[in-house]
Amino acid sequence: MDVLAVKGITKYYGKICALNNVSFSIPQGSVYGILGPNGSGKTTLLGIIMNILRQNSGTFELFGELPVSHVRRRIGTLLETPNFYHYLSGEKNLQIAAAIKQKGAGDIDKVLKMVNLDDRRQSKFSTYSLGMKQRLAIASCLLGDPEVLVFDEPTNGLDPVGISEIRELIISLAKQGKTIIMASHLLDEVEKVCSHVAILKYGNLLTAGKADEVLVNEDIVEISAKDLDQLEHLLNTFQGVSQVKRLEHVIQAVFPPGKADTEEVNRFCIDHGLLLNHLILKKKSLEALFLEITKN
Repeated sequence: MDVLAVKGITKYYGKICALNNVSFSIPQGSVYGILGPNGSGKTTLLGIIMNILRQNSGTFELFGELPVSHVRRRIGTLLETPNFYHYLSGEKNLQIAAAIKQKGAGDIDKVLKMVNLDDRRQSKFSTYSLGMKQRLAIASCLLGDPEVLVFDEPTNGLDPVGISEIRELIISLAKQGKTIIMASHLLDEVEKVCSHVAILKYGNLLTAGKADEVLVNEDIVEISAKDLDQLEHLLNTFQGVSQVKRLEHVIQAVFPPGKADTEEVNRFCIDHGLLLNHLILKKKSLEALFLEITKN
């Protein structure tokens, strides 16, 4: 079952199109990363889903239903820096959050343990590190045991230790069966925790699907010979090649990660009477792929 189905969402701020006919679905149990540069529409999309903003056109469903209030209560959200009381303890802040939400008062002990703050429950919020503050915010999201968690840039502003803590927490929550939707501009963050990904740029959905299919490293064998036409034709018959690209002076044979063997390619060409004058193996990094997908 899909926990969220977005259908043609469009949003304008005056004449600026923040989201342009965006459609995708999020399966239950996934860690779904909405990835894109700053200003790509990620926060706007989450705001619409959580009824903070209103779209100009398009619809969406939560759990196969219209997004009415009782359906939204099945979702925990962290869309901005939480407004905790600095002079109160972590535990007291969660008690206040539970009272405001009218749910989750009996979950406080459990969620503090889940986010590894049980030993600092009586410490004032002002004494927490940035990572601890973010983990307390996630604990607040967990009150009432929501099925889905929505995070907007959950590691924003954190140091490497804090980023690692939040990453491990997200992985742990996913293993417990939570569906997690997270917006991020950090490719590394999405790659390490997400099972699915959608990539936005300037409000346009560029691609969406399973992370291991969308964010796939590639092996590229760059080859040249005197007769490029013959080389291109020959490489299209080579077993294991996923794509053949012709550039100005070389041919690029694209292979799945770890599957390219330059010796086999060279031998194949020689056996078919074609001598190569250039042969080199290149790796396409995820960073390069992301830049290629989002380039102008």
